[in-house]
Amino acid sequence: MAMAAWYHRDISRVHAEDLLARAGRDGSFLVRDSESVPGAYALLYVCVYVSPQTSQGVQVNCFRTLGDLVLGYQYPHKGLVTPLLYPVGRDMEPGDESSGDDEKPGLVWSPSPFPVSVSIAPPAGLPVTPSSTHPGTEVPITHHDMAGEVVGLLSEYLRSELPLDVEGLRRGATGLRHLHQTLGTACQGLNSEIDLIMSSLETLAKVFDHPICPLTSTKPQVHPFCDISCLTCPVCPVLSVLCLKHYKFTVKGVGGIYPMYFVPPLICMCFYPLDSIVVFTLTENTLSSLQKREAFCQLLQLMKTRHSRLSEPDVISVFVGSWNMGGSPPPRSLQSWVTCCGLGRTPDESTALLPHDIYALGTQENSQGEKEWTEHVKATLHSYTHIEYKQVAVQSLWNMRLAVFVKPEHESRISHVNTASVKTGLGNTLGNKGAVGVSFLFNSTSFGFVNCHLTSGSEKVVRRNQNFADIVRLLSLGDRQLSAFDVSLRFTHLFWCGDLNYRLDLDVQDILKHVSNREFDELMCADQLTQERHKRKAFLHFKEEKIVFPPTYRYERGSRDSYLWQKYKTSGVRVNVPSWCDRILWKSYSETHITCNSYGCTDDIFTSDHSPVFATFHVGVTSKIKIGEPSLSMERAWIELEGIEAIVKTAGKAKFFIEFHSSCLDEVRRSVENDSQSCDVPCFLKLGWSSKQLPKLLPIVSDMEFLQDQHLLLCVKSCDGFESYGECCVALRSLIGTAEQFEMFLTHRGEEMGSIRGRVRVHVPKDRRGTREKIYGRLACCHPANLSSLHSGLLSSLCSPLTPRREQPRVHQQERAGPVRSNKPTSLYPYVSTHVPHVQASAPWVAEQPVEPLGDHSLTALQIAKSLSEVDFFPVDLRAPSTPGQRPAQRNDLAMSTERGYCWEKEVLRGAPETVRELLSTLGLQNYTLGLSLNGWDDLDYFSGITEEDLRAAGVSNPSHRRRILENLPRIWDSL
Repeated sequence: MAMAAWYHRDISRVHAEDLLARAGRDGSFLVRDSESVPGAYALLYVCVYVSPQTSQGVQVNCFRTLGDLVLGYQYPHKGLVTPLLYPVGRDMEPGDESSGDDEKPGLVWSPSPFPVSVSIAPPAGLPVTPSSTHPGTEVPITHHDMAGEVVGLLSEYLRSELPLDVEGLRRGATGLRHLHQTLGTACQGLNSEIDLIMSSLETLAKVFDHPICPLTSTKPQVHPFCDISCLTCPVCPVLSVLCLKHYKFTVKGVGGIYPMYFVPPLICMCFYPLDSIVVFTLTENTLSSLQKREAFCQLLQLMKTRHSRLSEPDVISVFVGSWNMGGSPPPRSLQSWVTCCGLGRTPDESTALLPHDIYALGTQENSQGEKEWTEHVKATLHSYTHIEYKQVAVQSLWNMRLAVFVKPEHESRISHVNTASVKTGLGNTLGNKGAVGVSFLFNSTSFGFVNCHLTSGSEKVVRRNQNFADIVRLLSLGDRQLSAFDVSLRFTHLFWCGDLNYRLDLDVQDILKHVSNREFDELMCADQLTQERHKRKAFLHFKEEKIVFPPTYRYERGSRDSYLWQKYKTSGVRVNVPSWCDRILWKSYSETHITCNSYGCTDDIFTSDHSPVFATFHVGVTSKIKIGEPSLSMERAWIELEGIEAIVKTAGKAKFFIEFHSSCLDEVRRSVENDSQSCDVPCFLKLGWSSKQLPKLLPIVSDMEFLQDQHLLLCVKSCDGFESYGECCVALRSLIGTAEQFEMFLTHRGEEMGSIRGRVRVHVPKDRRGTREKIYGRLACCHPANLSSLHSGLLSSLCSPLTPRREQPRVHQQERAGPVRSNKPTSLYPYVSTHVPHVQASAPWVAEQPVEPLGDHSLTALQIAKSLSEVDFFPVDLRAPSTPGQRPAQRNDLAMSTERGYCWEKEVLRGAPETVRELLSTLGLQNYTLGLSLNGWDDLDYFSGITEEDLRAAGVSNPSHRRRILENLPRIWDSL
């Protein structure tokens, strides 16, 4: 069936609203797939003048197909305020690889119409469903004869449009425009034919390539000399370091004090009884190297884990690898890959051979079948660990594979295993590009792993970004109750690897020069993925370890001495510049423990033009939830929401409610619809819920130990179509105690959609506030980059018993969490400070003084929402002054990362502003943000082209202010 121009398949709500706003005419319409009801559709149309109507007396019309419905409502007096007059066609994005579905119509801008959404949902049990304009009716799209439609289109062209093309040629036109449009429309029906063919091919592939059964119950074989217990065998319960100076230790054990014996080049720490020995490979210069200090700290943490005598682990190690195999068989051994040997940030030799708890290996263009590949990986792991790893799952899409393995001792801790795949090749119909995923629970901690292969080509950045958005939206992993959340918010820890195919936007000779000089920071400024992440176009809120290894693509096969950047094809010579195509990123819930210990690539695997990449992590995990029957006499914990407000990007006028999801709740809870709403600026709604509209949440377990590891997932939904307008994750750890504030981004389909903030009170009964310090808690202060901190960290953490402890007085926790605030009252839920001091220059890109940028890190993609957020929104009775010792509001990880520690992306991008507001704030001119936004200057990519006349029209009346802005316009990517 040729797809109608007004049917947009699965585009997002925001994209649909944007298309209708650009069309602008009363009666413009389109149809898209519903986001809330599978198999249903949503009809959106523009109605500038809405007159009051009633459903009484309006005839209910029934239709057999969606096309009939649209045709029926093209006439007046059928129940709609405005007939469906002007179909809005699809956009064709630059670099789109689709099969021609997305013809871009001629669209005209017109101000301030708003779309009206009509959901068309399926009723149960009807094969051919009649439908009407109100929610609750599905309209199936029936398949017509494609050949007959093509003949009809060509007949219509010969009858009415051929004379137009002939006349155009007489006037000097270079092509047959109308014939091109007719053929493009006729070829759109090929999508359905491709779907049928590809489904048949996949069926054949499954017949000839069976995956092996996951989680087989083979008895583990552990080599006694390679088990971790050889390095971290149990020592005496009474153990303390009395002296740590000049790398000489004195140890007190049961029965007396024992010295540490030097056995060059090893140092052996002997304790009584003699079968309790810990051996560290230390030399005189052991702690002089950062790499060796990191290894030493890792060994100490492993020893502490072994000595803790806990039934469940607090921290596990995870290996993630990605390799585009280029269609060639792998080498006999993959040991250098799985042991992180090669270039970049690699582990010390003393820890490189330690087995990890979880291995996740993603491959692209893998010519081996599932069973052959997984057996090859397991044989490699067994060859150096002597452990028979258990297969959790393997998922394939064509030649793409993702295999996850776990230690036998953890097999019982793995549950709720899910696998999924998404196609993104050739209009999302072919599996040569796409993603595969595996998810599971490790005790109560959710893990997600994604391996992807995105569109190739240096110029197809937009298409790669769209690939990522499609995968985030369509990959069905994790808890089915979290279907309103995309895959990036469904897991405590999400690891994303693959051949992302983002390239370097530099001349190849410049790239080779920087690589030979190991000037990787300069190259990262030209890295497309770094640029797109900086512009919030892809991998929003993901993290990546700093890259200190050469580009992994495109090498000459058989060696790693040179890059083969010219590719000869029948169409000519294609240049593939050396690039970091193969990447590993991750995203974790806020206030969870995760550290990246290595990130690099191999230098001895030559079978492909890509080098395998690897990364290892230490990840905090929680124990299984033990739920008992709550006693009626026992006080329970509760979570009280004292008020929430949100700003969402939409042109609609619907009411909204909030859904609350969490593993600590026995069911999904919902608020009632918002009690306040305003729209001061078109396309943005401010929503408010008072405490009366919000539910009181009762956790299933009331212990502090359990609650401080929990998170709330919030989803803002419309009351009419039940579609999500934004989601976020809030950690409970920093909200326990007195009423605390939180402030987060709202995201949807991987894009920023607004922001949300509120005040929450988490109450824990006094007799349930005991906590235990985690294994990784004290060694966190043992930072390997500083030798003195390493010494003090060892003294405080090496052998301290892990005993339960009571919560410390609240004032001490607040002092540790952040600086004490003044008694000066402030507005409730401040997004950003409205008192930004005037500075002459505060960023490296400003022409005068290069000082560290101040910057506002909230809602960077929605400058207009920032301006709105400065206005107090809640009624006066909901506001409360801040108190002494109050902790800062909880903020998004990305904003917090710039405050808490080193962020290499910021260093690489030289502190350039990310938004128009940040630019104006650093200049002390933030009061002009709203006027510039209202005049269309809300995108920093275009702001550099602003003129003095534009500034004057936007309300910048002071000539000195205009001159200051023009002198300091950012040129973020000029050096590339």
